[in-house]
Amino acid sequence: MEIDKARLYIGGEWTEAVAGTYFDVVNPATEQVIARVPDAGPQDMRRAIDAALAVQASWADAPAAERAQILLRAAQSMRAQSEDLARLMTEEEGKPLSESRGEIAYASSFFEWFAEEAKRVYGEIIPANSANKRILVIKRPVGLSLAITPWNFPAAMITRKVGPALAAGCPVIVKPSELTPLSAFAIAKILEDAGLPPGVLSVLTGTQPGPLVQVAMDEFSVRKISFTGSTAVGKRLMVQAAETMKRVSLELGGQAPFIVFADADLDAAVENAVIAKMRSVGESCVAANRMYVQRPVLEAFSRKLTDALAAMRMGDGLQNDVTVGPLIDGRAVAKVERHVADAQKQGARLLLGGTRPQGPGYFYPPTVLAGVTDSMLIAQEETFGPVAAILAFDTEDEVIARANNTRAGLAAYYFTRDVGRVMRLAEHLEYGILGANDGLPSTAQAPFGGMKESGLGREGSHYGIDEYLDIKYVSLGGINR
Repeated sequence: MEIDKARLYIGGEWTEAVAGTYFDVVNPATEQVIARVPDAGPQDMRRAIDAALAVQASWADAPAAERAQILLRAAQSMRAQSEDLARLMTEEEGKPLSESRGEIAYASSFFEWFAEEAKRVYGEIIPANSANKRILVIKRPVGLSLAITPWNFPAAMITRKVGPALAAGCPVIVKPSELTPLSAFAIAKILEDAGLPPGVLSVLTGTQPGPLVQVAMDEFSVRKISFTGSTAVGKRLMVQAAETMKRVSLELGGQAPFIVFADADLDAAVENAVIAKMRSVGESCVAANRMYVQRPVLEAFSRKLTDALAAMRMGDGLQNDVTVGPLIDGRAVAKVERHVADAQKQGARLLLGGTRPQGPGYFYPPTVLAGVTDSMLIAQEETFGPVAAILAFDTEDEVIARANNTRAGLAAYYFTRDVGRVMRLAEHLEYGILGANDGLPSTAQAPFGGMKESGLGREGSHYGIDEYLDIKYVSLGGINR
């Protein structure tokens, strides 16, 4: 789609906001405005809800194969348009073009996966305790759903929510981040072209998410909310959802440990550390935040990681040789600077980076800090930036305890050749996603989600569609032997 013609998508129509207001979308690499987008308000949410409710019953009753075909066509279209979609994403979010291409492939995989799952929503017959009865279990769509998505993965976070909702038979309203709305509009256009009936999907963008979302939270007919974002906002939404007993899926903040044991393949550990730390310039809820390295390999790992990060090239993501793009905005840069300054003040040693470059764009270089301790901000908070904080440890029990000493529980990574240790950590690390000798565990067929304050529910895999289905049972009597 042409980015200068972005519009809200409501009830199958591309439309302006009722208030007639707009906001600017800024390229974080250049700080230049690339689009003006309608600024939706409460009346626009009401329009989207009414449009969805008008088609809810017909979409729920549409054959699973029909819903599957629409999702498959959308997946194929995303792949066919991958270069244009990737460039659009890089312009509004900043990540290098190679990463944007990878995200489009990842995003399309959710449409494809849930197209297949749509045809596998099976019921069950349970033996009754009476000869003239049978118990039938059936699954039905939970109803109108609201998906609130973040800016850091502007395509994949939408398809990971919209895919299962549509597959299950639920209409869905998407509220993307106001920082990255253009990818959301592009996905809506793809679904429209794939044959999705008007009203089944709406996309609303707005700079005042509180009043916009409140309309949906107050509406009883909105039966499901899926949110990816901060823990603080997730908690507020959970409280609001309780008023009308909405189904809730929350994928919230992380504080991922990356553990390297002395027996690990050190080169593989470094290679995966770069992926786990620098994917999307560290602006990922599963980014490695604390790198615990066993003391015998501490110096070697630190040196190899520093060399690997020093070889990365920072710049505008549209340039093909760039591997480090900008952060999303000035607030993100300020947080990274605060974490690095605090660590150095408390005695951490700067091995690489640590200084924001001059010029336009929200850039911060790959940075390595050694001698980090658990008391520093960078070990206590989610940095969301390109800073590798290295902490030393001695024993397995010690590092498990330190890694678990957080209220977050989304992702953790560990590297070892000891098969017994692989299983012990899998059982004792309090995280929903574990990368054992793997710095990139996310995939459409796996259940993505966290423990503790990192959220509720799972996205992806066959578990992902269950989040959009209600289970009913029918006690069938009058069966004569």
